[in-house]
Amino acid sequence: MDNNLYQPRIIDSVVEQHLRAFGAVCIEGPKWCGKTWTAEKHSQSAFLVGNPAGNFQNRQLAQIDPSLVLKGKQPRLIDEWQEVPSLWDAVRFTVDQSTMKGQFILTGSATPSHKGVMHSGTGRIARLRMMPMSLFESENSCGKVSLKNLCTGTLENAITGEVSLKSLASYILRGGWPGNLQLSTEDAVKIPAQYLENLVTEDIAKVDDKVRDEAKMRLLLRSLARNESTTATRARLKSDMQGVEQLTIDEDTIADYLNVFAKLFIIENQKPFATAIRSSLRIKQAEKRHLVDPSFACSLLGITDEDRLIGDLRTFGFLFEALCERDLKIYAQSFGANLLHYQDYSNDEIDAVVELANGSWSAFEIKLGANQIDEAAAKLVDINKKFERPATTLCVICGLTNAAYRRPDGVCVVPITALKP
Repeated sequence: MDNNLYQPRIIDSVVEQHLRAFGAVCIEGPKWCGKTWTAEKHSQSAFLVGNPAGNFQNRQLAQIDPSLVLKGKQPRLIDEWQEVPSLWDAVRFTVDQSTMKGQFILTGSATPSHKGVMHSGTGRIARLRMMPMSLFESENSCGKVSLKNLCTGTLENAITGEVSLKSLASYILRGGWPGNLQLSTEDAVKIPAQYLENLVTEDIAKVDDKVRDEAKMRLLLRSLARNESTTATRARLKSDMQGVEQLTIDEDTIADYLNVFAKLFIIENQKPFATAIRSSLRIKQAEKRHLVDPSFACSLLGITDEDRLIGDLRTFGFLFEALCERDLKIYAQSFGANLLHYQDYSNDEIDAVVELANGSWSAFEIKLGANQIDEAAAKLVDINKKFERPATTLCVICGLTNAAYRRPDGVCVVPITALKP
């Protein structure tokens, strides 16, 4: 890789930190999100398991003698290690033989079955989740507001610039795929569509030996897209699928399909939040459902241009929320925070909660239009009164606003196109 062409990623600093602390680092995430490029940026040599040269000679070599492919200048990249699961144990064993840190970088776009992987790698191999690009990484956010600073109560008022509805629609349609940075939106939408087609017809069959129904998987993906950014239950997903063609499907099958989607890193749900660590809300309340990138939902719903999305503002709102929560998760991960959501037994909700390692938390409502800011701010102020340990920051993430500022009621307003880690 030509390092001059590398588009810096937020995860870069996290990779460097973990290479200093662990013998090996495994970067996991969906295909095409940039894992290999990032890993190559931080490595001194590489072994690409999936290289088709010599009739896939690399894969055969890895299967015959895993230890042999680990020899090379360190950190050594082992790309798509899951194609030969025994490589995991080979790396773990090699790391055990030395006190050196940062020996290997593994990348994987699927989680293999436990068969063939004998040791978890705990303490030796650190796992990092990589997402598609955020707006800051794709240079569609000016980065005038730091999420980390915001979560500690700091915000400097700033003019951030006008943003059009069409631009926001384009960001959603294109998604965060590095391969489409130079493409028009019309061309870029073909990437998530092709990704999903390959997922159903090829990738799922490689996860394990189980045969699954392609038609039902496609219906489930469409239901997930329809329920993007909601806490839809499995029963709701089942109802969607049965309503199409009166299919016979049970919730155990749906659970299996969701599990295989998770193994391929195409779903990225938000877990529930509660201020008390042992609160039942953290267990009983539903996760908010997300596909790993909002472009997937657009593709599955048949939305391929900005005008179509703008013509359905309700759907636009859910997909804008998905865009914002994708970015919030990426930014939060960079400083060791978690992205959650809140829903209590009174059905009071907070779109997004960023919880820091010290237990402090900040609440975010996400609104597409500036005309929704007042209502969202009032909601945050009211719900914050319910907590014995209130939020550090209350914030409305907005699409169509040209400034970041703190309101007289203390609620911050920040455009998603101004946010950075």
